[in-house]
Order: sequence, then structure tokens, then C-alpha cells
Amino acid sequence: MSFYLYFLSGLIGGVLGGMGMGGGTALIPLLTLLLRVPQAAAQGANLLSFFPMALFALQMHFKSGLIKKDGLPLLILPALVLSAAGALAAGALPALLLRRAFGALLVFLSLAGLVKRIKAGRRGA
Repeated sequence: MSFYLYFLSGLIGGVLGGMGMGGGTALIPLLTLLLRVPQAAAQGANLLSFFPMALFALQMHFKSGLIKKDGLPLLILPALVLSAAGALAAGALPALLLRRAFGALLVFLSLAGLVKRIKAGRRGA
């Protein structure tokens, strides 16, 4: 049974990641809540699954002309540095804090999306 749950979690994360919507946003909660994987291990699994997924998605997005190349180095360089810092911090922080921080991030993103939709609805009315 757990094989199918892992497969389903990877499938959902892969589809969302391939679309550029952040597969980890679904993969990490699926692993931690459904499969009871510890938070740090779920984040590590997400990072490992991200590499092949990102390479494939980037190739497809480049071919489709969906990637704006202006300013790309200014985006990539700080992201690399902060990713390394985040990985070091995640390894040193307690699992409960990681879980709560990730949950807070998801709540924030949900509220930001809701506010954006409400504002767009007001402009369209």
C-alpha cells in the first residue's frame, strides 16, 4: 500500500513541479502527513526529486520560449547562496520548527493568493 502512496505523492509533486508551480508545496505535506516521513527527510526527498524534474521542465520551458533571460543571473546567484544557507539551517533546526515554518509559509501563500483574487475581482466588476 505505501508503495502506491509514495508513487502517487511523486506523481502529484512531479506534475506540479513540471508546471512550475512548486512540486514541494504538495510533496512535502503528502510525505509528512500521509506517509509520516519526518519533516527534514521530506524536505531532503523533495530536493532530490527536484533536480531531474527541474532539468526536464527547464528544457521544455526554454523550447517553448517561456523563460525570460533578462536578469536571470541576478535571480540565480542569490537563490544559490540562500539555498545553501537554508539547507544548513534546515539541518540544524528542530523538526517541529521546520514543520511550523513550512505550514506558516503555506498559509501565507494561500492568503496572498486569496487577496490577489479578491482585488482582481473588484477591478473586473
